[in-house]
Amino acid sequence: MTYPLEADHPFPPTTLAIGYFDGVHRGHQAVIAQARRLAEKHGAVLGVMTFHPHPREVLGKGEMSQYLTPLPEKLKQFERLGVERTYVMRFDRDFADLTEKAFVNEVLLPLQVKGTAVGFNFTFGRGAAGKAQDLVRLGTGLFDVEVVKPIHSDGLPLSSTRLRQALAKGDVEEARKILGRHYTVRGRVVQGDQRGRKIGYPTANLSLDGPYHIPAYGVYIVQVEGAGKPRYGVMNIGVRPTFHDPEPRLSLEVHLLDTQENLYGRTLQVAFLRFLRPEKRFDSVTELVGQIRADERQAREWLKGR
Repeated sequence: MTYPLEADHPFPPTTLAIGYFDGVHRGHQAVIAQARRLAEKHGAVLGVMTFHPHPREVLGKGEMSQYLTPLPEKLKQFERLGVERTYVMRFDRDFADLTEKAFVNEVLLPLQVKGTAVGFNFTFGRGAAGKAQDLVRLGTGLFDVEVVKPIHSDGLPLSSTRLRQALAKGDVEEARKILGRHYTVRGRVVQGDQRGRKIGYPTANLSLDGPYHIPAYGVYIVQVEGAGKPRYGVMNIGVRPTFHDPEPRLSLEVHLLDTQENLYGRTLQVAFLRFLRPEKRFDSVTELVGQIRADERQAREWLKGR
């Protein structure tokens, strides 16, 4: 949607969880859950308002080249949480220049908003001058506003920043605590250089569907959907330093356990279960193969103990 709003038909009475929601982690889920309670109270549709592209890009505060949930993945997560309508507001200069009062009067009220839920650190309006309590004040007498307190884990608030930090360390188990689900990427299997097949460990080379935030380089135990029944595998993320490529390129390659199936052209969803080791350069292909065998043994042992 763009500002000013245009619609061929009236909007249904709605309650909105409002935010950028990158990651749709447990803190975001709490905001959506509060919007659901408001929807039940008012007999309204449960909705989410999010923004695209990231406000930082439009406001010149840095480029967001990787997302915890690229927009299609974010919409999928909203649907999984029972959201009935999602309003994706195009975040451009006109929208960024709205005052707090104009955001309420020219965006929320025309959408027939009966209630809103926002996080404790929510900001809105020109220069992000409006805070959550300003929305409470401006909404008085017009619609309910619920401000959701931070959700804590291990004594720290859950946040997209904390999630990015966990992934940067390869700590996908910490990421799962924050998300309430495994961190997942999606991509299509494309033709690689066949090196894995030549050394006896064929891999599916993944071209991601969107600009996902990539976990730390290294080897992971993963669960894969899209290759028939859900399967387990070992994924390597990195630049394959053993092979001395003249122009090293990032690759995401998954070796599925107990299958030799040709997966070219298929779309796979890969969930990260556990970090095994960082990427490293080996002195020979023979040494590399020995490590791959050790990785597979470790993965099987861990999966057996789940």
